[in-house]
Amino acid sequence: MNGQSQSQYAPAADVPLIQSPSLRVPRPVELPPDIHPLPDSVTAYFVYPFTLEPHVLTVEASRRSTLAAHAARREAYLKARDEEKERRKRDALRRIAPGFEPTATPLIPTKRFSGVPGQHVASAEAGSSGEGGGEHRRTKSVMEDLVDQLAALDSQ
Repeated sequence: MNGQSQSQYAPAADVPLIQSPSLRVPRPVELPPDIHPLPDSVTAYFVYPFTLEPHVLTVEASRRSTLAAHAARREAYLKARDEEKERRKRDALRRIAPGFEPTATPLIPTKRFSGVPGQHVASAEAGSSGEGGGEHRRTKSVMEDLVDQLAALDSQ
């Protein structure tokens, strides 16, 4: 076998190529005669200008303070918006149930006493002895205290 038949491009070697008349080969680039050639070492070109440092630092400090002020203003706005939302929610709940406070303890209903004197004393004693410190204890009047002392003397 010859060298062309072993190549993977051997079948394409005999295909005729047609050049389009609209295409042309570009002219070679000609460099101007006064172009500055690069030196052997370019490390001299990589010198950092420290004269820009104060300018960059002041601009950066100003930018950071502006960003911090914007962040603080945004946080204050978001906090005020949340508080306003909570206030509206509480106001809506108070319109439905006056005196309602979501963060407070639940309201405990108090029993209203009837106008009958016998039931009033019995229910007051039952309420004060039944629950320890949850309700306000009723103080005895001087007359009730005297009656209790006389009853204690009679029982002895």
